[in-house]
Amino acid sequence: MFDTVGFIGSGRIARIMVGGWKKAGAMPATIFAYDANPAAVAALREDDPGVKAARLDEAAGADLVFGALHPPALLEVLPAVAGLLKDDALFCSLAPKVKLAALTATLGGFSRVARMNPNSPSIIGQGFNPLAFGADLPSAAREALLRVLAPLGQSPQVDERWLETYAVISAMGPTYFGFQFAEVERLAESFGLTPDAARAAVRQMLHGTVDLLFASDLPRRQALDLVPVRPLAEQEAEIVGMLQKQIGGMHAKLTG
Repeated sequence: MFDTVGFIGSGRIARIMVGGWKKAGAMPATIFAYDANPAAVAALREDDPGVKAARLDEAAGADLVFGALHPPALLEVLPAVAGLLKDDALFCSLAPKVKLAALTATLGGFSRVARMNPNSPSIIGQGFNPLAFGADLPSAAREALLRVLAPLGQSPQVDERWLETYAVISAMGPTYFGFQFAEVERLAESFGLTPDAARAAVRQMLHGTVDLLFASDLPRRQALDLVPVRPLAEQEAEIVGMLQKQIGGMHAKLTG
């Protein structure tokens, strides 16, 4: 159903999705990429030269069109997109805050719409990408979109009202911890471990910790209290406070 895919916005999210499809050997037949910043399209094409640099009308004229822009930029471009969409196309917004009803209204009544929150592990096929469909989107189009997204990881269908919550938890979540994991790996190397040994130790520690917390029968408090030496014990309350303030603030901004 979706032989051609168009990206309106060719930044990080487009690169994540194209990278995930490429890794899985599941590239759409044709990908058109448009961005007001030509450097963004050039960077995307460096990742995969098969992506075609496109005008807005070419990207918006694809079978499946992704709006990969921040909310203000998306709302600014949607009126121009409205007259370019094919009748049987599907427009999927990757932006928070802009509701399905607003998409349809700004697109001049076009109701074949969906919303998704992609996250960075999608680039290796391990994404968690919650999805909400417009009420008028036929089941065949929904199933076709899910097939396109399948190589990127999980795409659970959720009530639209929760998409902003997922945005701050699963979409932005890797930014809360990734730099910390990278620093622990760097420290391991500075203490004398080889890069391979440091990576193996940190990787397995993280996998094991995740399973301990989320896949074991131990109560959460007991699981967290198994290690007798906690070098960051005095800073834990401060770190939790920072998480509550910053993540809570972002959630309030997106839902307010």
